[in-house]
Amino acid sequence: MKTVTDGKVAFAGRIVMLGCGSIGQGVLALLFKHIDITPDRMTVIAADETGSEVARSYSVTFEQVTLTQENYRKVVGGRLQPGDFLLNLSVDVSSLALIEMAAEKGALYLDTCIEPWLGGYVDMHLSLADRSNYGLWLKSKELRGKLGSDAPTAVVTHGANPGLVSHFVKQALINIARGLGRDDTPPSNRAGWAKLAQSLGIKVIHIAERDTQVANIPKAVGEFVNTWSIDGFVGEGLQPAELGWGTHERHFPGDGRRHNYGPGSAIYLMRPGCSQRVRTWTPLEGPFHGFLITHGESISLASYLTVEEGSEAVYRPTVHYAYHPADDAVLSLHELNGKNGIAQTRRRLMMDEIVSGVDELGVLLCGHDKGAYWYGSQLSIEEARNVAPHNNATSLQVTSPVMAGVIWAIENPKRGITDPEEMDFQRILDLCGPYLGPVVGKYSDWTPLTGRERLFPEDLDREDPWQFKNFRVL
Repeated sequence: MKTVTDGKVAFAGRIVMLGCGSIGQGVLALLFKHIDITPDRMTVIAADETGSEVARSYSVTFEQVTLTQENYRKVVGGRLQPGDFLLNLSVDVSSLALIEMAAEKGALYLDTCIEPWLGGYVDMHLSLADRSNYGLWLKSKELRGKLGSDAPTAVVTHGANPGLVSHFVKQALINIARGLGRDDTPPSNRAGWAKLAQSLGIKVIHIAERDTQVANIPKAVGEFVNTWSIDGFVGEGLQPAELGWGTHERHFPGDGRRHNYGPGSAIYLMRPGCSQRVRTWTPLEGPFHGFLITHGESISLASYLTVEEGSEAVYRPTVHYAYHPADDAVLSLHELNGKNGIAQTRRRLMMDEIVSGVDELGVLLCGHDKGAYWYGSQLSIEEARNVAPHNNATSLQVTSPVMAGVIWAIENPKRGITDPEEMDFQRILDLCGPYLGPVVGKYSDWTPLTGRERLFPEDLDREDPWQFKNFRVL
């Protein structure tokens, strides 16, 4: 690794950043703090003027252009040279098209999710399987084979989740092994991590997140309010609910569907994620209901931790997101569902008006001898504002791993298309650490059966509490 005298990571190229919403605005200060880049070597291209004031406050060139299938090569490709970096924080622009173009130009790449072109998430001409993150993830694997493993590094899906949470999972596995008196040496490859998870008895991994940030401006009727990208949240919320499907599961959902292609590591439900809730737990909140929103880590983590014998998967954990956003965002989702997925025309990103709250983002690993273990970040709005401008607690949990992923790509420039699980988890956690607030690990005796006997009788699997059937809220 090359660094300059002030501790920044050396980088001789240009950065072209697509999108300047909450994440784009929040990441600028982190990039300038940790990477040797000057404003004249950075360009921001965005579809609207939302982030123009912040970008220009850093003396960064800002251009308002809506990228389409017809113009993206001319607009973006014309600005890329070998050794440059294409940082994709946009929505409605095909990640795969951008990755292929960046590779052709010899440029590095990073995004926070695999995006289709505009309308791809809700295109009724596509099957639910083709609208799933599983399908998009497999297409990235096909492109990786086409480009080769030594192509310019393209880090896919590396924000908070997907991204940071995969590194949390690895640290959590090591912590559980240590807590059980086992060997806690980090494995050196995918097979080693999968064997470790299997040996510990991990059956379920939730990305368990509770956002308690509150603003002094209440949500209005007909308004969608959120603490991060509203377009991004609405898009993924309207995709089918997806989860990595564990080998311990013995109750296949009646509305569940398998994919008839690829490794079969995930399933989807015949309903959008913004309408499906699951039971989960975090240390500060305790038990709560979260939305089963599809996310790339549900597929990539389940696949990464699969143990195979021959062509048969003998071990795989169930993996999915369980997300309770800020309360005003929950109200916004209820209104969205009531309108059958027609999004509100008024939208507001909560930032300066937030007066209190914590985004508690972590991973809940269940089924081992100690029951359940949560590991993650408990970042308050006050600390987020203290350590990084133009961020709230939610955005900083995204922008810091974006910054860390950019640095990792610069340090590892010939790795081809790379999932978060294939990166150096300790390097990422070290870079993100100063921006995550308290990072804690907590054991719990909670299960999805806890307290259910106080309610009406339910059809539950009481022999194995870690069945998806028990987590699902019907």
